[in-house]
Amino acid sequence: MTMPDPMPEPVPAATPVAKNAISAKPGPFTVETVLAVKHFTDRLFSFRITRPASFRFRSGEFVMIGLPKEDGKPLLRAYSIASPFWDEALDFYSIKVADGPLTSRLQHIQPGDEVLLGRKPTGTLVLDALKPGKRLYMISTGTGIAPFASLIRDPETYEKFDEVILTHTCRQNAELTYGEELVAATRADELIGEMASEKLVHFTSVTRDEGPVKGRVTDMMNTGELYTRLGVPALDPATDRVMICGSEGLLKDVKQICLDHNFIEGSNAAPADFVIEKAFVATD
Repeated sequence: MTMPDPMPEPVPAATPVAKNAISAKPGPFTVETVLAVKHFTDRLFSFRITRPASFRFRSGEFVMIGLPKEDGKPLLRAYSIASPFWDEALDFYSIKVADGPLTSRLQHIQPGDEVLLGRKPTGTLVLDALKPGKRLYMISTGTGIAPFASLIRDPETYEKFDEVILTHTCRQNAELTYGEELVAATRADELIGEMASEKLVHFTSVTRDEGPVKGRVTDMMNTGELYTRLGVPALDPATDRVMICGSEGLLKDVKQICLDHNFIEGSNAAPADFVIEKAFVATD
């Protein structure tokens, strides 16, 4: 997930990312090499980069990713790390903004190109910020699924919860592909596949296309349709924990739903019932 680009100073989409063009002395950043890029739609793509041997993070955290501007200064955005903490490389999932200063260029990266990687990952979408519970909801829209791509591949997630429910709402069916491939790969993984097959539930819906389920997840939470479809009780702070990542509207609405059900917002310093990534939002 990435913070939407601001509007000023658009960079032409055709601007290439020159290999070996980044300074070897990035200060608080390291220079990493792009290993793979995959485009899912004209709005969404993922990329994989090298991981420094000293880079450590908790599942669900984000880090700064960027490219240098023409004046050599770094242009950076916050990106959730989509790979599990044990992976040898780092994965990211991004939107494409035609006139966005960063993503208009980042969407054209190819294997062998270089990007800037921040040295200090952080964030609130971590297991440490939640109290123990029975059922964990991961509510996402669009690229907001990225931090959960890390969390559903963390064995600790399944050790702490009896059931893990990942919801992903997008505009179009094609935008669900990333999540569908992710869940399939997770269930087939040698390390956590057995636990994921037993405990992970993947619920998807679309808001514009016709699909098996059409509608916003927040509406389905308010009406109770979501719980009926999942075959589980309504939200209960005694048993349920919630993580939220996605559009600004999603964050606001699901937070209010949680508060209405007497959930308490948690943090790294004070674990509680639900958490939101406040550092940035994603388009849905």
